[in-house]
Amino acid sequence: MTSTPQQQHDELGPFTYRDARRLLVLIVLLIAGWILVRSLVPVLLLFGIVFLVAMVLNPIVVRLERRRISRPVGVALLLTVLVSIAVLIGAVVVPAFADQVQGLLRQAPHAWQTIRGHIADLASRYPSLQNALPQADQIASAIGAQAGAMANVLLRSTLGLVSGVFVFVFAVLLLIFVLSNPRPLVIGYLALVPDRHRDKARRTLVRLMAQMIAWARGVAINGVITGFSTGLLLWIVGVQPAFLFGVLAFLGEFLPNIGPVIVAFPVLFVALSISVTKFWLALAAILFVQQIEVNFLVPFILGKEMRLNPVSILFFTLAMGWMFGLAGAILALPAAALTQIVIEEFYLRPRQIDYAALEREAERIVRTESAHKNFDP
Repeated sequence: MTSTPQQQHDELGPFTYRDARRLLVLIVLLIAGWILVRSLVPVLLLFGIVFLVAMVLNPIVVRLERRRISRPVGVALLLTVLVSIAVLIGAVVVPAFADQVQGLLRQAPHAWQTIRGHIADLASRYPSLQNALPQADQIASAIGAQAGAMANVLLRSTLGLVSGVFVFVFAVLLLIFVLSNPRPLVIGYLALVPDRHRDKARRTLVRLMAQMIAWARGVAINGVITGFSTGLLLWIVGVQPAFLFGVLAFLGEFLPNIGPVIVAFPVLFVALSISVTKFWLALAAILFVQQIEVNFLVPFILGKEMRLNPVSILFFTLAMGWMFGLAGAILALPAAALTQIVIEEFYLRPRQIDYAALEREAERIVRTESAHKNFDP
């Protein structure tokens, strides 16, 4: 016999003072937890980045173990090589990069005046655009006033070198501990999961490690090819500093989807300050590199290992960047991958969903004429 809603309500009992107190305690704990997380954002991001790097480097350590090199020794050798490469890049690339950034900032006011001249010339040909000139003047004056301030900020940022070195050393030590003996962390992770969900948790971790390795490989290879080709093409068309723009194109690969768009703005700004022809040539170079990356590099390098929808990637990039800044935006794709894997393993896979049937239904819904035909008001 099925009970009525009133009987179910009577069985559950009325909402008492104790229930209200428990609900209030739960709300307070959630708020306190959120405040604690927000206060620990730098620490959480640091640990997240270190664990991500450990996932990427672990296969290399395993290969060294198979060559009869103990894990601690393999970790020491690997980190020695990586630190040496980082120091070499810092000694060679960073000074040239910083000099070109400061030079670009010094040229910003003159570049804005040149762009304003182009706008004035365009407005003389098309009088309807005359209203755009005051806005251009305001932008030019604002940028000119802030250019020196931005340079001073970059110079003052060197005062944080001591804290930066401390964070770097701490991150390296943490990475050594994680790579040297990752088993306790894995055991602790599996122990926290109930027994009935342990197999799902194991698959989640294995899949996440595989996707992070694919992501790191793809970002590194795509970044090098994209950065080199962007710098080379801009150098050929005469848009300088091409080296700076090539480095920015490489760094832009760490920001999924929006990175190349952000990098394009300073490139086109400088190109337009030179001439309108340079602007179109720089735009053609950027679009050519992006088309090569999207249509050839990403499918060939990543293959089918990173099955993430571009919409979800863009959402996580904006959300993580809004909440946690640049580091959060860099971790957006790992966060999107982790979320997708958890949903698939703990919710979708147990339901044994027929995706073929869902694809056919989605096709019918997307087709406007079919959707109207089958709609019954």
